[in-house]
Amino acid sequence: MSNANVQCRLAARPTEQLKATDWTIVGEPKPVAEDGQFVVHVDYLSIDPAMRTWMNAGRSYVPPVEIGEVMRALGVGHVVESRHPDFAVGDNVSGIFGVQQYALSDGAEVNKIDTSLAPAPVYLSALGISGLTAYFGLLDIGKPEPGQTVLVSGAAGSVGSIVGQIAKIKGCRAVGIAGGEEKRRWLIDEAGFDAAIDYKTADLRKELKTHAPDGVDVYFDNVGGATLEAALNRLARGARIVLCGAVSQYNDIPRGPSNYMQLLVARASMTGFVIFDYADRYPEGIAQLAKWLSSGEVRSHEQIEHGSVADFPDTLLKLFRGENTGKLILALGE
Repeated sequence: MSNANVQCRLAARPTEQLKATDWTIVGEPKPVAEDGQFVVHVDYLSIDPAMRTWMNAGRSYVPPVEIGEVMRALGVGHVVESRHPDFAVGDNVSGIFGVQQYALSDGAEVNKIDTSLAPAPVYLSALGISGLTAYFGLLDIGKPEPGQTVLVSGAAGSVGSIVGQIAKIKGCRAVGIAGGEEKRRWLIDEAGFDAAIDYKTADLRKELKTHAPDGVDVYFDNVGGATLEAALNRLARGARIVLCGAVSQYNDIPRGPSNYMQLLVARASMTGFVIFDYADRYPEGIAQLAKWLSSGEVRSHEQIEHGSVADFPDTLLKLFRGENTGKLILALGE
């Protein structure tokens, strides 16, 4: 096992499109645990759209990553050294470990994971932040009812694909929006959506009239922009919009919806949602998601890229190029 700790640090704040030079790869000595601490070998890194927002200066739901800091990232790994009473060498754990080979922790916001229940990468997907975001965002904010239509953008991504599956469990009609025919077919054939729209080739407003003739009752928004505007024009009375993300806006000049008054017309609501606010309820969500995984009602799909810390920039860029289906994860070697 190497004694070097390879890290990816933020080198510059991106102004528009991300580029590899926004980060720098450095080598540091492997951390050494002191009393009350342990060292984690990071095995898998979660690649998330929110990473783009963490790189920006200014007000947000979490402090920005500072220039020179290790890039923030959720991960799973195993304990390789411990002087902590609650964590032993060999324990599998999840936490915000950052884009680095080794992470030093005092146990705060670190959870043990049971890899006999599911493989470690699933704890970054259906049993991790993606599944929890889908679970609480749809059920607590969207409040779907049987027979209603749930529309999901970014539907072939890690969160969106699970939102649609939970909507089906709750007796709803699930309609997904994704980019490309392959993803559109995957949503129907693999994720179980009732209908799916390829926004790259279809007339989105026309397709929404076809697939949601009585309007959209719940819109789970992961992309913002023109897709949000199209959804606003198809709201059913009393509709709920869950604002989870705006991936189409992260690399461009943000624009707000010009037709927001459709909320008034439909007597609808649009609510921002941050999963970290539900931290005290994570066990509840994980328990239910685990049951659905076990029964086959929810399927977890991970796209795992094998590489090293140095491959992080290109892996994140792959996400913003739309080259992933399901949860994108970077597996780190020794």
